[in-house]
Amino acid sequence: MIVSHRSPILTLLISFSLSCSGPASAFNKPDELVVTATRRAQRLEDIPASVNVITGARLNAAETLNGAEDATRYLSGVEAAVANGSQIAFQIRGIGAVDHQALTPTAAAVYADGVFLATNVQTSLFLYDLDRIEVLKGPQGTLYGRNASSGAINFLTARPSQDQHSYLRASYGRFDRIDLAGAVGTVLTDRLSARIAGRYLSEEPTLDNVQSDPAIPRGPEDAGGVRDEFGLRASLLYELDDDAALLLRGHYEEDNGVNATPLNDSLDLGKHEISSEGDGVQNTDNAFFGASLEGTAQLSRWSLYSLTAFEGYTQDYGFDFDGTPAPFGVPSLNANLHYDRDFRQVSEELRAQTEIGRVNLLIGAHGAWEDFSQDYLIWCGQLDPDTLLGTCPYVGAAGRVGPAPASPGTALSLLTHIEQTRETFALFTHNDIALDERLTLTLGGRYTYENIEGDGYGLHFFDDGAQGFNNRDSLGPAIGENRIEENRFTGNAALRYAFSDETSVYASFSSGYKSGGFNGEVQNNAAHWSDEGLFGAETVKAYELGLKTRAGDDFAFNAALFFQDYNDPQARIFVDFPLPDGGRIISNSLSNLDAAVSYGFDADGSWSPARGLDLAASFTWLATEINQESDAAGNAALFDGNPLPFAPELSGTVSARYEWRLAQQMRAAVQANAKAKSAFYLDAEGLAARRQGAYATLDASATLYLDAVGLELSLWGRNLTDRDVAVSGYGFIGYNTFRSAPLSYGVSAQLSF
Repeated sequence: MIVSHRSPILTLLISFSLSCSGPASAFNKPDELVVTATRRAQRLEDIPASVNVITGARLNAAETLNGAEDATRYLSGVEAAVANGSQIAFQIRGIGAVDHQALTPTAAAVYADGVFLATNVQTSLFLYDLDRIEVLKGPQGTLYGRNASSGAINFLTARPSQDQHSYLRASYGRFDRIDLAGAVGTVLTDRLSARIAGRYLSEEPTLDNVQSDPAIPRGPEDAGGVRDEFGLRASLLYELDDDAALLLRGHYEEDNGVNATPLNDSLDLGKHEISSEGDGVQNTDNAFFGASLEGTAQLSRWSLYSLTAFEGYTQDYGFDFDGTPAPFGVPSLNANLHYDRDFRQVSEELRAQTEIGRVNLLIGAHGAWEDFSQDYLIWCGQLDPDTLLGTCPYVGAAGRVGPAPASPGTALSLLTHIEQTRETFALFTHNDIALDERLTLTLGGRYTYENIEGDGYGLHFFDDGAQGFNNRDSLGPAIGENRIEENRFTGNAALRYAFSDETSVYASFSSGYKSGGFNGEVQNNAAHWSDEGLFGAETVKAYELGLKTRAGDDFAFNAALFFQDYNDPQARIFVDFPLPDGGRIISNSLSNLDAAVSYGFDADGSWSPARGLDLAASFTWLATEINQESDAAGNAALFDGNPLPFAPELSGTVSARYEWRLAQQMRAAVQANAKAKSAFYLDAEGLAARRQGAYATLDASATLYLDAVGLELSLWGRNLTDRDVAVSGYGFIGYNTFRSAPLSYGVSAQLSF
């Protein structure tokens, strides 16, 4: 079947057929797909690009997806670094900086219902009432949205329509997990339809906060992380006629939990354990909101599209930064973090498509304005919220105040403030040219302009009430401003040959980039705004050979060989920070390496060998290497020859679902999904202590369908292998890692109507 939605996502929107009646199958099956970027239906074999799609019942199952990072459990060659509890940096084929600051876009462009999400704070979006998730591997920018150096990930929610599915779902599981979700669609007139969807999720701590220092009382349980989230989305679709429609959406989400304390590598703890005295444990108050208006129309031979959007968030959260109750027995080495952020984004996208002879022509424009501000506070011990003073000097304070401090007192806390605005504008085009009945040439290009302006300061608070700017190494007070202005051209070309209606091959080239910017955290001195606080743009040139084939509706297979030339890769660089007493801590910031390469092989397929049995698998072999020239101090030895972070050499997924009928109005199904990956490094330095070993995870469920009443009853389990793994890391006092959740299980019920 061909399902033609007027989706705002300008990528490959794939709709797969389902092998059984009733609720959607949990697996992707081969069938026709819709390319809404060009307003024409195409099959998967006709697309000269690597595309993965997650669709079906598993998207909305209570036991499955919570945040955006969970999508990677179904994808090979795609990973997610989860920092600070809720900031996601996706890596596709090894490309993507593991960055926890919030000022810059991620290497993988992330979209929600067509709207580009400009910071890694937004990319951890709370998932509910999803229709599908699409992943485009490789640089992009000629079809839609913003430029991206590694690919694009698109989250599409269910749309209102004249014939839509409504449901209510409740789930309860281990750690007192309560998950309530639902969506109700209604038809107001023969042209007007509406949909309201929502979700509430709460969960008690999944990590155990233990006593690792007998001299310090055990800290609060909440240090193990608390979930308390809800979201609400409303949409209204007005269909003027067959070729014109307006879709208005609005959403609001809150995260009111507690971010889990990281694990310091100096502690000898058990699985799923952390240790914190509790000074840095803070309640989270995060809110995300936005609205968009999507319009489609037909003007003569041209199909027109417009997407106007507003997105914003406020954040108030923090955590125990050092990850220990008393670092190395010295309480004054304690450090806690707090972030206070505010962000607004306004964007507009226009595009037009037509066919002229053998050419399918797309032209488009995208513009956006962003405003970001952040206060970043570091303190030691207990915090006085009025004076912002801790009860001891945070580690590093004495080194940053400089040789001539603003006060004879003791510097206790550090506040770093930054404000940034970003203006972007782009023109793009994407064109398919039919050279003959079997051979198609694709040509695309994108011109991008960016203007980034920032200003800020680093300010210490002293115990005598004085305040003073940082001035490490006497290079000038840490206050300043700067501007970055860039113009870039990127593009793509592909040649596809169809051996038959079922099989095609292609060769492609694409280029993309991720812009440079400012580091938004500690500002040591005036050099932050002219040197050490800046990083440049990264660029990627990608080459790919691909094969796509299918056999009817029961089998599909795709494979691709790829090589990516990665220039000026952005990476978190960790450097020793000397302390006046002769000690050292680790400071880090986003910077550029010289170059890297990423190459390998992707394959994925789906097969339905028998009625009710659906199988799917994917596999990626990936090789990455950093190429770094030595500087005068010989620092290249830290990076040269190392693999890129979060780039396992081998990764693969296997999914299986079997459904059978118990009675005329009763069915049952069991399904499982596993992902395995080889070892990988958490950052670019390639140190053994910062290496996550190979592991595999398994999720499974069993469901009973009572079709007469539209009821589903399920038993489910996640991380059945109970693996405790690092989901990101950073250096400070030793090395800290944020940890994965342990095994969880529960029951759920869903009523469809």
